[in-house]
Parts: sequence; structure tokens; C-alpha cells
Amino acid sequence: MSAMPNSLLSNRHLDHGSGLLEQLPGGYALVDLDEQILWSNSSLKRIAGTDEVEAKKFFDVLGTPKIVGPDFMPFNTAMATGVTVRTTIQVGDKAYYELQVTPVFDQSPDCPTSLIAIIRDMTAEVTEREQLRAIYQAGLALGDLTPQEILDMDLPQRKELLKSKIVHFTKDLLQFETVEIRLLDKKTKRLCPLLVYGMEQEAVERELFAETQDNGVTGYVAATGNSYLCLDTSNDPLYLVGNATARSSLTVPLKRHEEILGTFNVESSQQDAFNEKDKEFLELFSREVAIALNTLELLVVQRSAAANESTSRILLRVAQPADDILVDASKLMERFIGMDPEAIASLQRILKHTRQIKQLIQTVGQEITSPGDLLDAAAVPARPLLQGKRILVVDNDDSVREAARTLLGQFQCDVETSHCGEEAFSMAKAAHYDIALVDINLSDMTGFECFSQLKQIRANLAIVLMTGFGYDPGHSIVKARQAGLKHALYKPFRLDLLLSTVEAALTPPPDAIPVVS
Repeated sequence: MSAMPNSLLSNRHLDHGSGLLEQLPGGYALVDLDEQILWSNSSLKRIAGTDEVEAKKFFDVLGTPKIVGPDFMPFNTAMATGVTVRTTIQVGDKAYYELQVTPVFDQSPDCPTSLIAIIRDMTAEVTEREQLRAIYQAGLALGDLTPQEILDMDLPQRKELLKSKIVHFTKDLLQFETVEIRLLDKKTKRLCPLLVYGMEQEAVERELFAETQDNGVTGYVAATGNSYLCLDTSNDPLYLVGNATARSSLTVPLKRHEEILGTFNVESSQQDAFNEKDKEFLELFSREVAIALNTLELLVVQRSAAANESTSRILLRVAQPADDILVDASKLMERFIGMDPEAIASLQRILKHTRQIKQLIQTVGQEITSPGDLLDAAAVPARPLLQGKRILVVDNDDSVREAARTLLGQFQCDVETSHCGEEAFSMAKAAHYDIALVDINLSDMTGFECFSQLKQIRANLAIVLMTGFGYDPGHSIVKARQAGLKHALYKPFRLDLLLSTVEAALTPPPDAIPVVS
């Protein structure tokens, strides 16, 4: 919201502007230099819950709200700087407002005579943002198991643990009390109960199939792949009773890469309890549940001799969304540095859990694979220099990033990717990498520019520039060699050259000082 001209905000013009201010939805107040209210519009009084606001401290009439930031002394800052200051305040337990404080100058341009305070309700925005962040964190937490925990549990134990986590997050995060998850048997189209909480036993034992007719809302959603919002259970022809007290329900499909795996249903004792926003949140959460189910192999109908190939395909499918989360979280960390330690800590947990999900998928795949399914030690020679190394691949081309993941992943490398230079910089600032493979022709800069910036961020980072068939119109490799580049790589990859180049770049010179990461 842009600041209003000082001529409209001054004391002598207040009478002329007050009629207009009364019509605006936000809360407006003219405040003296001691933060006492001289005048306010009716919206501010409504927010404060009282008409007695004049001559009182601005924050006092709002019940001493919590200042969320980024500015924790907005009135003092506005008076000291002479410019408009914006911050967020929390009123009560769940109401959030944007507070804008603008100094008013009547005579001297150096000394304000009063301040105008404007508050705008942003509860919906903050709540949605926090809930989205919580959904992502909950999704990551669903797969947050250490390799040792996985090895110590059999399939039923892992299944029960995941079910308890889903119930916990569904109740605490989405605040749904009745939950039912059914998985689709592709051969029979039967929807088999996996998790049931708060449902009647008759509903649990009911046979349901993925059909649009005579199988309730659950069957309809499984058959069509479309979410279904039931606002009134008593008047909905598809609804079948799950809980006798239910008056509305919401059902979404469980999907993985557009493949329908089952359904996720919640119910409420209140009519019209759910809306489109609830549907969006449950759809987001259901994606995380589907990933977690797949990760723990709860959806495997039968094991095949190609279990190792299946696990690799899962890793490839999950890798890009996981890398996108790493990029977004790294960018956000840059914004919050020095401003919000709690947000930084949350983002660091997101980065940690995202990486753990990828590791967990690989661990589970190795666990379920029979001895003849995995490549044996003779088929894949040991590359001790590559094992456990975290590699950043920066390339516009999806196929190049996938090839790097596939080829280097089989040697126990942790490969993460970005599409462009700016994403790479955020990731390099947020985490340690042993080596970066950088294309010379990125969408936002040349390979030399990316090389130079990465070296400024991480001076000891090993970097290999990549080019297709030796094509280098901007002479990035020549310039980078002059700046210290030691290795270049040509695409498409030849496995032997890829491995030898990466190993050479990772091998420090004899006189190098060890770096502790």
C-alpha cells in the first residue's frame, strides 16, 4: 500500500480527508510523537474492539500485539529516518496485520509533527503461507527416518509408524478429526483401507471399488482422479456414511506422477466445514503422503527381479522435485539471513529433510532387493574417491541433469542440480559441495561468469566446466583456465571420461592445505 501525500495526513487537512478514510477497509490513525492516537477511523476502532481509542497509546488499544518484524520499533524508525516503515504485527492468537507508519511533516522537512499509522488485515495471507510451509515440513517429516531405523523395522512396523505420523499431522496441521486412506488394487480396482481414524467399523469394512456409481465419494474420486467437496452429507447422492456425526466431507486422490494410488478422505461434524482452500491444502499434503508411502514401499503390489531398476527410476522421479525444494529453500535463506533466525533454522531443517528423503529411498530400495537384483561388486567397481561426495550439476538441459544423477549416483555420489547460475549461487551459499559441474551456456549467464561467482562464494570448490562437442562461443573455458580452471568435460557424457574427470578434479594437489567442511 503506497503512502498518502503528507498534505492529506496533516492535522489541518484531517477534517477534509476523514470522510474518505472512513470508507477505506484498513485501520487508519493519526498518532503523535508519543504514539498516542489523535484520530482514528471506524475500521481501526472495530479492530481494537472499542470506540475509546483517542489519547491512548496505539499498541495499547490493540491489546499490546506481538511485533513479528522485520522492524520491531516502527514508530521510532519512521521518526528517525523520515520514511515510511512497514512491519507485521500479531493481534491475539491468530490475527495478523501489516502495519505501515508514515511520518507527517507540517512545517519543517526535518522534524515530523505526527505519524499516520495504517493497518491492513493479512491474516489469510500469513495463515496460508504458514500452512503451506508446515505442509512441506510435514511431508518431509513423513520420510524422516534414519537408515538404521529402517533396518530395524519390518514392513508392518514401518507401516504403523507412517500411519501414526499421518494421523498426527492431519490432526495438528490440517485440524481434521476423521481420516480414511484407502489404496487402490490395480488388478481388482478394490480400494483397501490402509489408515482409518474416527470412522465407524461398518464403514471400515465396506467394500469399495474405483467406480463412479454405487461406491460413494471414495469410489468416484478413485475412478476419476478428481477431488470431491461434499458440503452437506444429507443431500449428497454420492455420500456413504463414514461417521454418523459427519455433516460434510472432503476427498482427494492420492497421486504419484498422475498415477492414482488411492484416496484420502476427511470428514467434519459441521456442515460446509470445508472450502476450496482446504481442498488445495489436502491435495498438497496428499502428494507428500503418496511420496512417503512409495518411499516405504507400502504400495508395492509385487516384487520383481528388477527392484534395483525400479528404485533408480523412483530416485530419478523424486530427484528433480527434491532439487527444486533445495533451490527454493536456499533462496529463502538468503532473504532471511540476519533478519529471522527461526526462519533460517526452519529452512535448514527443510534442506536436511529433503536430502534425507532421497537417501531414504535409496536405502529402502537396497533393503527390499534380493541378492540377485543388485549389481554386484564386480559389476560396479569401487570408486572410493567418489563415494559420499556431494556434487552440484548446473545445466539448463533436463537430460544432462538426469544423466549426471544416473551415472554418478551408482557410485554413491549425492547429486543435486540447478537450472541456472543464480540458483547455483543460492545452493552453494546454503550447503557444502565437493565439486560443481557447470555448463558454459546457461540461461542467465556464461559458464565463466558462473565459475567466477562460485569461486567467490566457495574459494576451494572444485569446478568442471561442461560443453557440448567442444562448442564454446563465449570462450568461457579459455577465460576460466586463465582464472585457474583445471578441468573441462564434453557432453554427451562418456562414463569413463566423466568419472576420471570428476576424480581428477576432486584430487587435491600435493601441496594443498586440507579444507574442513
